[in-house]
Amino acid sequence: MKKKMSESSLKGWLYLLPAILFLGFFMVYPLVDVLIYSFEEGYNFASQTYFGTGTYNYSYILHDPYFLQAVKNTFILVMITVPLSTGIALLISVGLNSITKLRNFLQTVYFLPYVTNTLAVGLVFMILFKKTAYSDGLVNLLINWFGGSSVDFIEGPYWAKMFVLCFYTIWIVMPFKILILTSALASINQDYYNAARVDGTSKFRIFRRITLPMISPMIFYLVITGFIGAFKAYSDAVALFGTDLNAAEMNTIVGYVYDMLYGDSGGYPSYASAAAVILFVIVLTITCINLLISKKKIHY
Repeated sequence: MKKKMSESSLKGWLYLLPAILFLGFFMVYPLVDVLIYSFEEGYNFASQTYFGTGTYNYSYILHDPYFLQAVKNTFILVMITVPLSTGIALLISVGLNSITKLRNFLQTVYFLPYVTNTLAVGLVFMILFKKTAYSDGLVNLLINWFGGSSVDFIEGPYWAKMFVLCFYTIWIVMPFKILILTSALASINQDYYNAARVDGTSKFRIFRRITLPMISPMIFYLVITGFIGAFKAYSDAVALFGTDLNAAEMNTIVGYVYDMLYGDSGGYPSYASAAAVILFVIVLTITCINLLISKKKIHY
């Protein structure tokens, strides 16, 4: 019996070996390497040398106004876009689930932004919001029509640029969430709804007591992946404001890491590594908090 168990365990480890090697080489090793880089002070990428080890890199970036601005922008983006995109996607999914005709067509329409190139969508948003010599943009035309004054959403005040970035991010991520939630709603056993209707339960109570608990694992999955994705945001800001995000005051943590490596002020892998480690710790902490909350709130 023990021999059979040991043989099956060996086979299991052999099956897992390719995945373990892949994860170790492409995830664990780079993470350890970045952690080491973050403590090497004055690291020279060309000569592969440094003059000491310590926490100076962390001290530098934590006092760097560009990094602090990037952290502020990232947290605002995360706290606004994740709840809003998930909530709006849930409402749209519930509406789609109640439609019998043209449901598949509407699902396809809602999913189109997800498969569209990010920079192409960013160009469309620039046309909608950017003021030019010939036009103030479609959004400003609507604002003027209602009696408001034009706002430069791309090169204007900070709140206007953050509004466009959040709006753009929600537009990009919402189709995937609609697809997942629509599938989750379709998988709910209709017997629960039929029993609730027989008892005369209101639609709101059905939604709160049956629908939400049944799809709570999917909502939790979307919230977790939404937090992780929003913390890694960079291409969205580039699509709207160009590559010089520091000048636009719209940089993100990932953008700061990229700038420290390859940007105009780049060539500092130690600073970039320290920023990457801080981002990793933030994302890990948020994920752990969500996992603890899920034990009490999620129904599997």
